[in-house]
Amino acid sequence: MTELPDIWSYLREGPLLWLTATLIAYLIGDALFRVSGRNPLVNPVLVAMAILGTVLWATATPYATYFEGAQFVHFMLGPATVALAGPLYTNLHHVRRTLLPMAGALVVGSVTAVASALWIAQALGVEGATLASLAPKSTTAPVAIGIAEQLGGLPTLTAALVIITGIIGAVVVTPLMNTLRITDWRARGFSVGVAAHGIGTARAFQVNETAGAFAGIGMGLNALLTALIAPYVLGLFQ
Repeated sequence: MTELPDIWSYLREGPLLWLTATLIAYLIGDALFRVSGRNPLVNPVLVAMAILGTVLWATATPYATYFEGAQFVHFMLGPATVALAGPLYTNLHHVRRTLLPMAGALVVGSVTAVASALWIAQALGVEGATLASLAPKSTTAPVAIGIAEQLGGLPTLTAALVIITGIIGAVVVTPLMNTLRITDWRARGFSVGVAAHGIGTARAFQVNETAGAFAGIGMGLNALLTALIAPYVLGLFQ
């Protein structure tokens, strides 16, 4: 038994351990999601985060050690985003019919996502690098981290905020849209893509393919627009 801590210390430094743990945690989350009847509160990403966070805390494993093993999953965010071109091509005829409404919704959604976060944070006394880290929180992680670095923010904090934003969006989108009686899958998908990036897009695909395709469009366009407007909006608050 005295050798177990030494064995664990050796294993936790290996990248394969944390990659495997990440995949297992997500599979558990996905299984619970299906068992719950796809209840948005049992989001697979949220469940996986809770499991991994508990394991890291219980084993006193630094995040840097975990990320060394799980960075392959992070790398796959890029190809996964590009893969959204498939459903986009399938729904291209829908996109052409709604270009003008989508452009208006994109501008309003993107500006609101940046400005509202900065306004609330500043009202609560947040400033400096922490404030800058909030600006790109509604964009997909690789883009958000790049924007945060350019703005002088904290990339690690931005990454955490991006995940939290995505999970909240994925959890509330279905009951919120139902409450507002919005039944157009294009509008539902596009809005969650703009507000909740990849995690929200994944949720949209679980509900409806058209919604998922428009969520992917919203996610991609919002990332581009946020990169352009975030420095100017942040400048207004600084």
